[in-house]
Amino acid sequence: MAASASMQSIFLTNSVAYGAGKKSSVRVNQLVPTLHRYPNMRVRSMAEDGLPEEKPSTVSEPSKIPSAAPTPTPFPPPPRTPKVSTKFGDVFAFSGPAPERINGRLAMVGFVSALAVEVVKGQDVFSQISNGGVSLFLGTSILLSVASVIPLFQGVSVESKSKGPLWTSDAELLNGRLAMLGLVALAFTEYVKGGTLI
Repeated sequence: MAASASMQSIFLTNSVAYGAGKKSSVRVNQLVPTLHRYPNMRVRSMAEDGLPEEKPSTVSEPSKIPSAAPTPTPFPPPPRTPKVSTKFGDVFAFSGPAPERINGRLAMVGFVSALAVEVVKGQDVFSQISNGGVSLFLGTSILLSVASVIPLFQGVSVESKSKGPLWTSDAELLNGRLAMLGLVALAFTEYVKGGTLI
């Protein structure tokens, strides 16, 4: 009988809570979370007409209180990063991390250096390649390719080294793609024009 009286007092809208020697009025929606924090709180309710008034009961364990609010769920563990494959075939696959990154990095270096040599010496891309540019291109290609592949073979993902909104792996891919298009457009424009762009 005491348990049913305490349950009725939780669900009635005109409940009043008295706890820890304080007389304070608390609404029902504020009462339920408070009961979990203060297990020795007494709950009283107004008796309906014709029903005898019962003595308030003291709830000693929070597990006996029916919860109106859902219990908070613990935070899920952080998602585990998938293990990066270090196999040669996976790193150099068509959709793998190495090919487009290496080509993009080489295109960025090639585009900037082609424009710089064109401005300084006045040579177009084709004359730059024929005047000793092949050895510089091969040396730069080998150096950048090895420097790009070593971390991938060690299991370091490209996304783990991203910093800030500007220095992300997606920004590098976009810049590499734009540099590839710029280098091809520069060579095509100079071929059609028959001389330097600038």
